[in-house]
Amino acid sequence: MAVVMALSGVRVLELAGLAPAPLCGMILADFGAQVVRVDRLSQSAAAPDVQARGKRSLALDLKRPQGTAALKRLCGGADVLIEPFRHGVMEKLGLGPEVLLQENPRLIYARLTGFGQTGKYAKSAGHDINYLALSGVLSKLGRKNENPYAPVNLLADFAGGGVMCAMGIVIALFERARSGKGQVIDASMVEGVAYLSSFLWKSQNLGLWSQPRGENLLDSGAPFYETYRTSDGKFMAVGALEPQFYNQLIKGLGLNLDELPAQMSFSNWPEMKKKFASIFAQKTKAEWCSIFDSTDACVTPVLSFDDVASHQHNKERSSFIKNDQGEISPRPAPVLSRTPAVPSCKRDPFIGEHTEEILLEYGFTKQEIAKLYSDKAIEFKKPKANL
Repeated sequence: MAVVMALSGVRVLELAGLAPAPLCGMILADFGAQVVRVDRLSQSAAAPDVQARGKRSLALDLKRPQGTAALKRLCGGADVLIEPFRHGVMEKLGLGPEVLLQENPRLIYARLTGFGQTGKYAKSAGHDINYLALSGVLSKLGRKNENPYAPVNLLADFAGGGVMCAMGIVIALFERARSGKGQVIDASMVEGVAYLSSFLWKSQNLGLWSQPRGENLLDSGAPFYETYRTSDGKFMAVGALEPQFYNQLIKGLGLNLDELPAQMSFSNWPEMKKKFASIFAQKTKAEWCSIFDSTDACVTPVLSFDDVASHQHNKERSSFIKNDQGEISPRPAPVLSRTPAVPSCKRDPFIGEHTEEILLEYGFTKQEIAKLYSDKAIEFKKPKANL
């Protein structure tokens, strides 16, 4: 029996864009929403969307009035619109929230941008590293005596952007069930990633961040919260914060607690790091795993993408899934007991692959679709049959 997913029946239009908005749409699709990616016509399409799992593609030219009119009509039958353009772009097309919410007062209009809809930078270009910088978070990231560094584009784009926007949409859908009304979501990646860092703000009085960057407990200052290279060139991650866990770490390393400085003796941290590093370098990753697995030393292997799906723990939980093409990716999280996500195993859609079926579903007639096609406002892309 097919599982009814949590977001079944929710109709989402996602205007094609870069990284964060596609993740937002994929999360909704994984949990059951019917997500339509509204693509530009293929000759002007941007970089390929690798987060299109479970979505269908409609190719529409929003530079033509027939294209914008079609989108306006689609929004009349949708629950959610995800819009990733800089402030003012949709208004210029005559597709701003005032217009669309007047036509469909139940619409949730999610605007996902780097800097938000207002403020000095609202119309400026930017990327993850810029949003991270403006949020204050980047100033905390990096090792001692080095420049701050951005951990790829995970934090602002995806955590502060895609995930926060999806959460906003789900909150708005929940509220709409009571009020019957849609609303506009202003999801700024700067604010999303700042909010994500609330613990850093709220823990300042605990003395966790009193040292310069890279010299604190959790930012690579401590020898017991660090990564170490093994004899075979792999790495182990150590997070032995509490004294009882630290004791197990020391035991596993073959050291004697009584002969060492106190765990929290800051001045000894650099020297202890060197000591730990020289010990970790004497055994392979597998040897360290056999020593530390089944202990509470908080020591785990740093797994590569090649190893992660076959690691026993992840395998037992089926934490990674394979699609029809044999590509491995993470299973949707979190796991719901009654209405879990059932991610699609099909390949990602081609641009314009579902144009006709989507328009028919949203109430366009065959004649109207033919007219849009002759006006060059839409595009069909039929995949070649695999013979």
